Amino acid sequence: MTLDVPYRSIPDMFLRRVAASPDGRAFGAPGADGQPVWFTWTQIAARAKAIAAGLTTLGVGQEDRVAILSSTRLDWIVADLGIMCSSAATTTVYPTTEPEDACFIVADSGSKVLVAENPAQAAKMDPASVPTLTHVVLIDGEADPSAPIPQLTLAELERRGNELLAGQADLVDTIVAGIAPEHLATLIYTSGTTGRPKGVELLHRGWCWEGVAQADVGVLLPTDVQFLWLPLSHSFGKTLICGILHVGVPTYVDGRVDKIIDNLSLIRPTLMCAAPRIFEKVYNRVVTQATSAGGLKAKIFGWAVRTGREKTALEQAGRPVPGGLMRKYGIAHKLVFAKLHDRLGGNIRYMVSGSAALSVPIAEFFAAAGLPISEGYGLTESSAGNFVNRPGQLKIGTVGQALADLEVKIDEDGEILLRGAPVMRGYHNLPDETASVFTEDGFFRTGDIGELDGAGYLKITDRKKDLVKTSGGKYIAPSHIEGLFKALCPYTSQVLVIGNSRNYCSMLVTLDPEAIIGWAAGGPLEGKSYAEIVGSAEAKAMVSGHIDELNAKLNRWETIKKFTILPRDLTIESGEITPSLKLKRRTVETNFASEIEKMYEGSLVEI
Repeated sequence: MTLDVPYRSIPDMFLRRVAASPDGRAFGAPGADGQPVWFTWTQIAARAKAIAAGLTTLGVGQEDRVAILSSTRLDWIVADLGIMCSSAATTTVYPTTEPEDACFIVADSGSKVLVAENPAQAAKMDPASVPTLTHVVLIDGEADPSAPIPQLTLAELERRGNELLAGQADLVDTIVAGIAPEHLATLIYTSGTTGRPKGVELLHRGWCWEGVAQADVGVLLPTDVQFLWLPLSHSFGKTLICGILHVGVPTYVDGRVDKIIDNLSLIRPTLMCAAPRIFEKVYNRVVTQATSAGGLKAKIFGWAVRTGREKTALEQAGRPVPGGLMRKYGIAHKLVFAKLHDRLGGNIRYMVSGSAALSVPIAEFFAAAGLPISEGYGLTESSAGNFVNRPGQLKIGTVGQALADLEVKIDEDGEILLRGAPVMRGYHNLPDETASVFTEDGFFRTGDIGELDGAGYLKITDRKKDLVKTSGGKYIAPSHIEGLFKALCPYTSQVLVIGNSRNYCSMLVTLDPEAIIGWAAGGPLEGKSYAEIVGSAEAKAMVSGHIDELNAKLNRWETIKKFTILPRDLTIESGEITPSLKLKRRTVETNFASEIEKMYEGSLVEI
């Protein structure tokens, strides 16, 4: 059945929300004293319209690009709404993006204006590298009159817009009426296999579909209160904004990760969406505190978890939970799990994990505690929200069922194929790459391998494409990083970056036998065997130095935190490389699984 989407564009959806609940709470943010300050839909609309009108004075028009380079905050959302209400499209840039990549994204997108969080973010722009950029708008800080690219503050942009609106009150409404479902709304850059970001063109049609589809399955309810900390440069955060506009969910916005726990107790949300790493952190903290105490407290905690897991296993199998077990679980909740509920604010109705794979043991633990995490699945290229476990219908180990009328099929090689409104128009300025990811009948090739069960639940079993995603939701291009390292360290034979669904990246390294023997000549390791040389402190120090060089060239989320030098080189005979000397990643990861796990010891606390 086709999903009924009554909106032409995100601004249309936004202005209808304002009209429907003008005095309702829209968004909250930390005030000067750290306490929450809430704004009505009318107040948010006034700022967004002022920004939209102000952008027209800078020459911004339909489908022109305006970039945002900022952390998650209320001003990000207001600027984004203003950009789209001017009929332009938002280019998103992570605030941690290195200057070279930030310039590439702004230049490749053809962005005319950059909204930067502060002068430090604005300083990433090299005028020679961003020829289309005519203005920089600062959220915080003072504009520099001597800046090579003209600057003004966001407050000044809003002032200009309000002056224009004083004489043309219906200006923004007229502009919004001209935005069609097929117009560009967003350019979100995602890593390519070469490491060079690719701009994903996402249309108003797809985002509006996302907003309606989330409400259709009960992900968002009008009675919810949401805490939003997710990076708004990421498609996961953007798709949630669309659901908020459609449903009208009061949402508190604060991107400071170190304030998440404090904000949960302050806002007491009913809904929270996060990447797996946040749930890992909560899990680690809870388990560590409970088990480190030892004695009776640790025993009670272990008993409670086992009781919860027993109850969850029966529920997952579709079997009734005996009354005796339910009574035991009630005690377990009172003694142990209630404290975790309180830590998350005490009002959680629904939690969603997305952006990367959620560990099954983590999912089982939260379900046992009465806080089931509904894992979802989607890609930037398909507007993030494609599958999700519905409230009350969790099937652990799956990403749930497809949203609304999204078409899905499994290709002959197991690849997941998607077709429907949320799928991108294409990669910006990359027609060949765009063509390569679509089938002849218009299905998008996700690059993921999966299985559908009889009820339509999807299980992701593998990755087809050479990209991995950390548990924080960031894409990593291993071959790009590996190539950089090989160029830096001349003693390298093979290198393998590990990071998929992990909370940081690590690396396996093999050293070239001839080169490393030459490196050892004339020193204390001369005459030693290959195994002795590569196992030495000197070799480790040498590789560590090159990894420091490598990390200086990478974005923060790509950096290598730990590495292991393997005692032997990879071989064709062991199936680790092909006859044409291509790395067989899965085989290497299997053969050296214990070495890999040692690099992640302590990153996830075991019960």
